[in-house]
Order: sequence, then C-alpha cells, then structure tokens
Amino acid sequence: MSEQIYKRQKELAKLIERYSGQDGNHTTAVPSLFFTRLSNAVGPSHGVYNPSLCIIVQGMKEVLLAQERFTYSPANYLVASVDLPVTAQVIEASPAVPYLAFKLEFTPNQILEILGNAEIQANSKKTEKRAMFVSPIDSSMLDAVIRLVRLLDNPKDIPVLAPLFKQEILYRVLQGPYGGTLGQMAIEGSYTYRIRDVIEHIMHNYDQSFRIEDLADIASMSVSSLHRHFKEVTAMSPIQFQKQIRLQEARRLLLAESTDAADIAFRVGYESPSQFSREYSRMFGLPPREDIKRLREKNNQRANA
Repeated sequence: MSEQIYKRQKELAKLIERYSGQDGNHTTAVPSLFFTRLSNAVGPSHGVYNPSLCIIVQGMKEVLLAQERFTYSPANYLVASVDLPVTAQVIEASPAVPYLAFKLEFTPNQILEILGNAEIQANSKKTEKRAMFVSPIDSSMLDAVIRLVRLLDNPKDIPVLAPLFKQEILYRVLQGPYGGTLGQMAIEGSYTYRIRDVIEHIMHNYDQSFRIEDLADIASMSVSSLHRHFKEVTAMSPIQFQKQIRLQEARRLLLAESTDAADIAFRVGYESPSQFSREYSRMFGLPPREDIKRLREKNNQRANA
C-alpha cells in the first residue's frame, strides 16, 4: 500500500470514528451513506447486501455468496451491484484498532446517469459474471470518499455537493477493472438487468411459490438461459436464492416476536414445519428455538458490556 493511500485511510478512519463513536451500524446525514464500527471480530451474520460500495479502512471482512468467498481489507473495496443474500463475518478487529467501514448505497438510475454523462460505452449483450466483486482501491477514489465524508462537518453543503461527490465515487468504480460488471445492472436489455428484475420479483414475493417458467417470462429468457444467467450473476439458483431470503426473514421475525416457529414457517412460505426446521438448522447451525435463544443471549451480553 502506498504512503499516499495510507495517509488518506488514516484521515478517513478519524472521520468515521468521530461520526460513529461506538460499536454498531450508523446512519449519517448524507443519504445512503453508512458507517460501521466494531471493537471485536464477530461471528457470521446473515443479510441482504443492497447495491452498494463497501470500503474498509481498518480491519478485515469475509463475505460468503453461496459457496464463493470474498475477502477484503483496506487494500481494496467490495461492490454488490444487485440485491444479494450473503453471510458476512468481520475477521479482524480489536478495541485498540476497531473495524471501521464505509458503505454507500446506489441505484441503477444513478449508474445509468453516470454512464450517459461520461459517455461510457456498455455492451448490453455482454455476459458478466458475479454481481459482487472485490477490486484494488486507489488514491483518486479515496479522495472522493473523503470529500463526501467531510460534508458531515458542513451539513448545509450536503444537498448540493453530496450528489456530485457520490457521482465521482461511482464514476471511479465504473472506470475500474470491474466497471463493466457494475454498468450491466443499469443497461436495459443486458442479462444482469433482466436478472435484476427476477431478483426483485423474488424479493417482493419470497413467501409465494413460483413456476420457473414465470420467472423466465419476467426475464424474457428461456428456462435454461434463466438458470444459467441467474447463477452467473448470483452464484445460486432462483430456488436457492428464495430459500435464503425466506430463512433470513424467518430468523428476523423469530427474533422480533415471541412466536411459534411453525407459525413463522408458514408465514415465510413453507408448507412443512419440519422441512423449515431442517433447512433453518442447515443455514444457521441450530434449530430455530435454540438459535434464537443464542442470539438473544449474545445481544444481552453486548448490551451489558
């Protein structure tokens, strides 16, 4: 890592520390900008990564997309270009050097606007691979990121300058080695664009069964083509994608409500409570009741720490 990048990351770390202050995920006055601070490496967490750029300035993290592992640190950044269910784990953090991270969410329209303004050519027929990638970070991107974060010191400037700095950051990603992968999510007619429509349908209707032929119609593809491109983009099949969304939502509901696991199983779309319990255990390591008990104990320990 160059001395120039190192100095910028130190400045960014100080800014994130100042505006987070304590462990957890933190919203900011800049729309779609979030900070995370953790004093210790934590066990795996399950969730959906929205389209976003993630930069670590201290620590290290692993993200598991299906069976594919992405590891990133201050030397690089991670981008998810569509909604993706993942398992993530901070693997390097300490009270002396806490994990500090920056996340900037974006939309397809924001990417499309940059492609048009910058006259970046994107091939709608090009087949890209994963909708998640890790790429080396450079000083020009960090400069733009620091300018965006510094706006928190001058809130009156945020409405005018934040959109400009955000455009610059996303432009840097589009100019990077995986820019084509990001651009595909916004180009109407591209394979990723059409798979994104299918993902959106599954996300909004995760509790409903579906026919693969109906998903293929949404994507304007044959069934075999849908399977191939969906797996290229998400690293999983449509059924596996839906299962992860169902189980993540079931876990959230069980943690938020004192409700019977069988009732939750039906609410998220399972017809068989026993099948739900088996698949839940396979994903989270314990049956629903034991897993929720463990999570609540951990939450209590953190609250009392």
